[in-house]
Amino acid sequence: MAEAYVIGQITIKDTRKWDAYRNQVPDTLAPWGAEVVMRGRPVAMFSGDYPHTDIVVLRFRDVASACGWHASAAYQALIPLRKLAADVTLTCFEADGGLRYHMGLPDGAGT
Repeated sequence: MAEAYVIGQITIKDTRKWDAYRNQVPDTLAPWGAEVVMRGRPVAMFSGDYPHTDIVVLRFRDVASACGWHASAAYQALIPLRKLAADVTLTCFEADGGLRYHMGLPDGAGT
């Protein structure tokens, strides 16, 4: 079973509302065994354009968990605040396991 990552590309419109939203998200992730891998802002463009102010990367044990989190009542309740706070594109990716393969690790090792 491959891990899933949700990438949020974010353009903040209201910092106060964004902080209120962002502070509530971790509690919605916990029941799904998910974690925030990183949050950040662009510091250099090496290729192409990135029109957003921020990014977030969330890790889930699998795609079903990511979908369950997004559809959960707890997260859905935060979406109206998120829409007021920022323009956000959320995309779910299934990890291909390439790093494990290249390192010679069996599935599930090192997690």
